[in-house]
Amino acid sequence: MRKYILKRLLQLIPVLIGITFLSFAMMRLAGGDAVTYMYENAGAVVSQDIIDETKAEYGLDRPFLVQYGSWLGGMITGDMGESYVSHKDVYETFISKLPATLLLTLTSVLVTVLIAVPLGILSAVKHNRWLDYVIRFFSFVGNSMPNFFAAMVLVYFLSVKLKFFPAVTGSNLGQSIVLPTLTLAISMASKYTRQVRAAVLEEMNKPYVLGAKARGVRGSVIVWESVMKVSMLTIVTLLALSIGSLLGGTAIVENIFMWDGVGKLAVDAITMRDYPMIQAYVAWMAVIYVLINLITDVIYHYLDPRVRFGGEGA
Repeated sequence: MRKYILKRLLQLIPVLIGITFLSFAMMRLAGGDAVTYMYENAGAVVSQDIIDETKAEYGLDRPFLVQYGSWLGGMITGDMGESYVSHKDVYETFISKLPATLLLTLTSVLVTVLIAVPLGILSAVKHNRWLDYVIRFFSFVGNSMPNFFAAMVLVYFLSVKLKFFPAVTGSNLGQSIVLPTLTLAISMASKYTRQVRAAVLEEMNKPYVLGAKARGVRGSVIVWESVMKVSMLTIVTLLALSIGSLLGGTAIVENIFMWDGVGKLAVDAITMRDYPMIQAYVAWMAVIYVLINLITDVIYHYLDPRVRFGGEGA
């Protein structure tokens, strides 16, 4: 198993290099000059000589490959450069925003699991009965709503009308995190309820389940001790994809509720053309997704004995 993990980690190195290279190239090829925009945004009118000096200061006058090589070497050592806008260290700034995103990810995933798994199982067990139809209807509605619309609905009812929670992030973190968490959980739980239902329903029609029922095994024992063990593969895959996207920061939700995480940081950086900050965000997203995929594969190995890696026998 250790050999497999080491092999996968080595395979991920060229993937990460390729992603960072492409993103670095796309930002440099995009229209607009970061230095000129920086001065224009500050309301300053400067000469071309000052612009050229600033480019030289940030290393933007060097060839593209030299710039990329310098940035990649700095990223490996923890030096991602200096922000064009705030003039603060990019690595320190990015790390300071991670706790907020990690907290929002944790609460959203927990709420999603607590809602989607029980409802998905219940909907499958009550297949084609009135409770199944009710759960499927609400999951369809929740899955159809974009995050920004769900956020507006929650703000209107829970903040404006009932005044239970603040509309934007304030000093009370416990109350401020409720609306962003619910906004993310509504969409994810609705989608995953249907996925869990489909996975459980598929397993319940397998011959081994029908045989267990014929032998008089209780339905709850069949579901929790047999069906759920196999269905966990689907649930783990869904959660892995969700955790990856959430750790990247849900930009729309973070901006709506002024949640100071990496998603909001990325949007601000794109708006201000803060290339070093954007590049740090892209590198973070790449690392998160490849690591999540690796962890998911490892979990598969333990959950399903049929899954084998590295040429192991079936």
